[in-house]
Amino acid sequence: MDAPAIPAGAETVVDATVLICTFNRAAVLGETLDSLAALRVPQGLTWDVLVVDNHSTDRTRAAVEARAANYPVPLRYLFEGRQGKSYALNAGIARSAARVIVFTDDDVKVPDRWLEAAVTPLLQRDDIDYTGGPVRPIWGAPRPSWLDEKGNLGGPIAVKDHGPAPFIFEEEQRTPLGVNMAVRRSLIERIGAFRPDLGRSGKSLLGQEQAEFFYRCRYAGARGLYVPQMVLDHLVPASRLTPSYFRRWWYWKGVAHARVHRIHNQTELGLPLSAVPHIAGVPRFVFGLIWAAARGWVQALAAGDAVARTQHRLMLAYAAGYLVEARARQRGSTIRRTESPARI
Repeated sequence: MDAPAIPAGAETVVDATVLICTFNRAAVLGETLDSLAALRVPQGLTWDVLVVDNHSTDRTRAAVEARAANYPVPLRYLFEGRQGKSYALNAGIARSAARVIVFTDDDVKVPDRWLEAAVTPLLQRDDIDYTGGPVRPIWGAPRPSWLDEKGNLGGPIAVKDHGPAPFIFEEEQRTPLGVNMAVRRSLIERIGAFRPDLGRSGKSLLGQEQAEFFYRCRYAGARGLYVPQMVLDHLVPASRLTPSYFRRWWYWKGVAHARVHRIHNQTELGLPLSAVPHIAGVPRFVFGLIWAAARGWVQALAAGDAVARTQHRLMLAYAAGYLVEARARQRGSTIRRTESPARI
């Protein structure tokens, strides 16, 4: 499946649309909208907010409509009946004519200058195509002792802070988190939107549609800027602060990466898969990762290092997902989004 093309927007042209996709989270969505309503923007900057309801069955629509009349900018509601975050994202993009699409989630709180920090580089510089910023946690429960969100464990809870200095994402081989990024609409129209076959649907943890989007950004020569001032706070529910959730997330990341690598015939670091030795249809580096993670887990266990032990165990879950998906493709099948990984 190719990335869907996005037509030129048919709505009123504004500088920025804040796009929120939501599914059955009316309570936290209301708090997010209230946070956005308190934004302070430079004089002359025009913006609106678009909420895409991805087939919710709760009071999502009511949460939006109750605020719309007194909202400081246009607050729009769009229903997308096809279940899946990519469908919701693409529907929202298609309904906006903004020069910049600012992506965030339904469970964030933003400082009053967040939008200004996100869009200013894109409105004032021709050499920047997208921006991204730090994401800080709002803990829904005490942070587990095994979780160090400053390392590579921030992905499952969408938390990441690259520090106080700006940089170009491509030069550091990094990408922004989908909860906090802004993209020129012209870039999306040029390279296409988000692939529904890689996006989350319902309670599925498949999602790597944004990672695949940034593959195409690199092919197009796009450049992204990390903006430290573009910071927001993101809710981390207690239900996600469990080892089982992290294992499932990393397993499905492995599945999704195997699919993205196959689509683009290279890894996220630009390594061509055609140049990589394969064993039974699986890139050899996956087996190297399994060996390194297993050895590291044993060493961390002996050292009593819970954080390192968790990291290595999650790398095993990632490798298992990649291995299962690669072998399934060899047999001409695929893994259903609702399937659960074996315990790792």
